[in-house]
Amino acid sequence: MTKTWAPRTTSGGRGTVRCLLGLLLFLAVPACSSDHRATSPEEVRERAAGPPAQEARKAAEDYLRTTVRAYDKDTPLVLGLVRVNDRCIGGAAKEWFFQTGDDRYRIRCDLHITAYYGADPQQIGDTLDAVLTAGDHDVSASPSGPIPFGHDDYRGRLVDYYREHGPNPTGPDTPEPAHLFAPPQTLSWDTLRSSPKTLVNESGPCTEDDPPVTRCLREPTSRTVADLRQQHGMVFELEMSASDYYQVLK
Repeated sequence: MTKTWAPRTTSGGRGTVRCLLGLLLFLAVPACSSDHRATSPEEVRERAAGPPAQEARKAAEDYLRTTVRAYDKDTPLVLGLVRVNDRCIGGAAKEWFFQTGDDRYRIRCDLHITAYYGADPQQIGDTLDAVLTAGDHDVSASPSGPIPFGHDDYRGRLVDYYREHGPNPTGPDTPEPAHLFAPPQTLSWDTLRSSPKTLVNESGPCTEDDPPVTRCLREPTSRTVADLRQQHGMVFELEMSASDYYQVLK
C-alpha cells in the first residue's frame, strides 16, 4: 500500500498541543514542591543558627582544635597561628539532567582548620621522627587519635633523608618530599634541599565572616606565616577538615 504525505488536520494539531501542555504541567507540579526547590538563604541561616547545627559545629571544632594542640604539646612543633573556615550552604533545586547530588540536601556545613607551626630547620629529621613517634602512640591508643602519622618504611626513610643518612625516599631526581597525608590530615613543610625552595603559603585575610552561615577566624589576628618563619627558621602547616559535620537531607 502506498502512503502519500498529507498535512495534519487542525484537530490533530490541537491534540498535539494539549499533550505537550499536559506533559509540561506534569513536570512543573513536582518542580514546585518544597523538596524540589533550592533552599532559600533564610532557611539556610535559620538552620545554621539552630541548636542541632550549633552542637555539631562545637563538637567538630573541639575535635579539630584538640588535634592542633596535640602537635604543639607532643612534638617539637611550636603553634603560632590558627585559621578557621566554616561554611553552611543550601541545597540546589532538583537536578533533572546534570546531577551532582547538590539537590539531595537542604543544608550542609563544612569546617576547615589550618594550623601553622614554627620549627628549627637544623632539626627537621628529629622533628619528623618525634611526630611519627607521637603518631605511633596515638594510633596504638585509638584509631581516631589526634596524630595519624606513625612510623613505616617510607616515613623511616624520610627521616633518614633529612638526617642525611639516606637518599630521597621517593627516588633519584624526584622533588623533595615535603608532606605527609592521612585522611583527614595533611602535614606540609618548607622545603630545605630544593632550589628554589617551596614555602608554605601565607594565610590570607578573612574576607567572608557572616556567622552562622560563614565564619572565618585568624588567631592571633596580627600573626603571619612570615613571622613564624623569621622567628623559628621554617614553617609546618597542618590542614584538617570536618566535612558535612551538619547535614539535613531533603
